[in-house]
Amino acid sequence: MSNALKDQLLKAGLADAKKLKAIKKDKHKQKVQAGKNTVVNEASSLAEQKRQQQVERDKELNQQKQALAQQKAIAAQVKQLIATHTINAKGEVAYNFTDGSLVKRLYVNTKLHDELSRGLVAIAKQDEQYALVPAAVAEKISQRQPESIVLLNTKQQQTDEDDPYAEFQIPDDLMW
Repeated sequence: MSNALKDQLLKAGLADAKKLKAIKKDKHKQKVQAGKNTVVNEASSLAEQKRQQQVERDKELNQQKQALAQQKAIAAQVKQLIATHTINAKGEVAYNFTDGSLVKRLYVNTKLHDELSRGLVAIAKQDEQYALVPAAVAEKISQRQPESIVLLNTKQQQTDEDDPYAEFQIPDDLMW
């Protein structure tokens, strides 16, 4: 209230000095609180932003941990599949295959050599060891961890109609 209005209200008896002081004090408190609220609002908004950023970081870390745990679980499944379905590969016939850019050799018996060639048996790599596993197990492993399967020949029964050598049979005892 302006001074002239205060004086007029006091003279008319509509207000007394105590009420005017209380009103003045309330207005002063509101001004002070308004100043504090802006500081408090800025601080609370900054705190809220930091909390949101922390929540996002925590979510990302949690996703990374879950992905790592899932990879470990898949690796354990693959290791178990290879360990339980390994075929004994002792033999006298050498079977050559490639692992990346390296040519490797496994000594197997003639039956396993034939099954490897026809795609009934596959070669899986566990750590630095090679193991022979059935083709069905190799497909399960390749679904989980494709880099573990070193060799899986596909069964090709299709004959080309234009093949000039289609009428000739390939001998079974041919070794390279």
